[in-house]
Amino acid sequence: MNIYVSNLSFNTADSELNALFSTFGEVVSAKVITDRETGRSRGFGFVEMTSTEEGNDAILGLNNKEVEGRAMSVSVAREKERSSGSSNGYSRNSNSNSGNRRW
Repeated sequence: MNIYVSNLSFNTADSELNALFSTFGEVVSAKVITDRETGRSRGFGFVEMTSTEEGNDAILGLNNKEVEGRAMSVSVAREKERSSGSSNGYSRNSNSNSGNRRW
């Protein structure tokens, strides 16, 4: 089960996130998301647990729990939505008049 954890302290590390959730069952992975440029925590992360039952127990037990002065928000992670545009940010069928230029 994949779990989304937000409102984390910026000092929370992967190992601390793992330790919090491991009290509820087996943790496959625990990852705090960091900024690409600065390496600083972005204040959220993801935890993967082996069973749905253990994951639900962790959500119930840790949602709104205060850690380092911040009340964590813990919920089931949703699938990332795919963007409808092309990978380079340009649409093939743009309405620009590039083919009808008058000079």
